[in-house]
Amino acid sequence: MLYEVRWHGRGGQGVVTASDLLARAALLEGKYVYHAPEFGPERRGAPVRAYTRISDEPIEQHFGIYNPDAIVVIDPGLQRAYDTILAGVKRGGLLVVNAKEVDGELLRRARELELKVWSVDAFTIALDVFGRPLYNTPMLGAFTKASGLVKLESVLEAVKERFKSPEIVEKNIEAIKRAFGEVREVV
Repeated sequence: MLYEVRWHGRGGQGVVTASDLLARAALLEGKYVYHAPEFGPERRGAPVRAYTRISDEPIEQHFGIYNPDAIVVIDPGLQRAYDTILAGVKRGGLLVVNAKEVDGELLRRARELELKVWSVDAFTIALDVFGRPLYNTPMLGAFTKASGLVKLESVLEAVKERFKSPEIVEKNIEAIKRAFGEVREVV
């Protein structure tokens, strides 16, 4: 089993952290992982991608992901970047979007590719929990539910390992659990 995830967002939204946390969760489950960021101009608000590979065997591929099994769109404003978001995704793959309502054209294109589309309002969750638009851990919770790739418990343990402040751990766990419970498949 080799499963590849490509994360899309903007600088400052925690795209790299979300990918790192997924990789850590998979490691806790005894899987092999590869995690890497890809930056454009290194500034807040610039487009950012991150890559996570998870496998039952050692991973020899140490480069970007061009044909992902799953795509996670952390920034709700990127929904209309259709060609960038859907580039190379495997037919029948997974698309998880931060949106109250998925953009109609994105949904149409995703359906042409036979993607399973899930959405969650990570914006509202982030504002409720953090008081600012930190979408990464809510989107990680949504992806965890939509994909079933790793266990929720492993993700929560990864958060405890990654963050040292009890308050930060508590808030991130709350955001993950809430998104895990609120994410829905778009039918």
